[in-house]
Amino acid sequence: MEEILRGYHVNEPTWFYLSLLLILAVFFKFGRVWSVRNLDLMLLLSLAPGILLVRAQFSSLGYYFLFAVSGLLLVRLMLDATFTRRPRLEQNLNPAGMAFLCASALLFQTTKIMTEQPDLAAVKTVRGADELLNRQDVSPQETTDPKSETGPAGRLLATPVVRLAGGAEVAAARTMAFLSHVAVILGLIAVGRWHFSDTNLGLSMAALYLLLPCTAYDVSKVNHLLPAALIVWAVAVHRRPMIAGVLLGLACGTVFFPIFLLPIWMAFYWKRGALKFGTALVLTGAVLLGSLILTSADKMSFKQQTLGSIQWSVLKFEAEGGVGFWSLYNPAYRIPVFATFLIMLIALTIWPTRKNLEHLLAHSTAVVVATQFWYPHQGGVYVLWYLPLMLVVTFRPRLNHLPMEEKTPETRVAVSGDGNTRIDVLRGASRTQLFR
Repeated sequence: MEEILRGYHVNEPTWFYLSLLLILAVFFKFGRVWSVRNLDLMLLLSLAPGILLVRAQFSSLGYYFLFAVSGLLLVRLMLDATFTRRPRLEQNLNPAGMAFLCASALLFQTTKIMTEQPDLAAVKTVRGADELLNRQDVSPQETTDPKSETGPAGRLLATPVVRLAGGAEVAAARTMAFLSHVAVILGLIAVGRWHFSDTNLGLSMAALYLLLPCTAYDVSKVNHLLPAALIVWAVAVHRRPMIAGVLLGLACGTVFFPIFLLPIWMAFYWKRGALKFGTALVLTGAVLLGSLILTSADKMSFKQQTLGSIQWSVLKFEAEGGVGFWSLYNPAYRIPVFATFLIMLIALTIWPTRKNLEHLLAHSTAVVVATQFWYPHQGGVYVLWYLPLMLVVTFRPRLNHLPMEEKTPETRVAVSGDGNTRIDVLRGASRTQLFR
């Protein structure tokens, strides 16, 4: 921000202190100190000191701290179904003030995006999009780099931005970061309005997302923001299996971790749309392979790009260079951790047999958090992978209407936070709301 306010700079620790006070003032429930909302808030805020320790000279301590907080988050998500009392809690700020706070925080984050150097992986994504537009062959060095986080879906989604930017890589990378944040914000607002019947909850989730220090620390990392935005929108349109399948397919084509969400989503749809969801995944994969064909000079180049777009390095249990928690220990110790992760994934997929939106949210978030424990590159620091989903779980009220929705699609009964019952009757294009 020194280009705008000369001599003024907000470093990462200062950002943590300022956002901590503001978040507590707006979101902490002082009248209900021992509430799940306050517990979630403390856990989310506790992630920032761990990231600061990792970026300072205390990386080992930082990784231990992040793993401890991530473990608490995982336990909390696994126990989410036991929290039966989930009333809709108002924030310490009225809706107009919340909207102003959200817009101001977005402006702050945008200033940070525009004044800092763009993320290297984001620049690679933009460069790949430019090669896709020009149908240029991608060099094998880029496609086979095991630590490259650029997937074919990211390049495909970046093509409109690259065309508008006229090939300027830095401007396109910054624009992609801004649009990814906007997509996350709009997705959170849509979830609050469509599924929680409260736009104010959506604004609250968006404001907290922008205020959390973890968002500011990785504000330009497009390849972490983009899959998170796609997953949030998949949750927002989960009643449309085809659209949700396309969004999750694109997320899988950006980075690796959304692949582990597919079993849970297939179990969620089961007989109510699993075929449509799976068909959308296959079609999206075909489109992504087609985009690779456009940047392949021959069959060998296509093979190299296809294999290079998959992060095989995350499944290798061998020593390699780099920084992170597992670089300090024998990589063989990751094997039991990964095996435990697979057992947890299987358990969450088959239990309960009939899943509703509450199960889908908590289980999906738990799977993404659990990947942090065995991921070889760093570990625990990729908070943006699951932060938007965690916010949805945090602000979610008790969705008492879900069982009724599954039984009869024409009538929906919902209980609001103040105890009033709302009955929505849906027949064709008509909709009648009765309150008592």
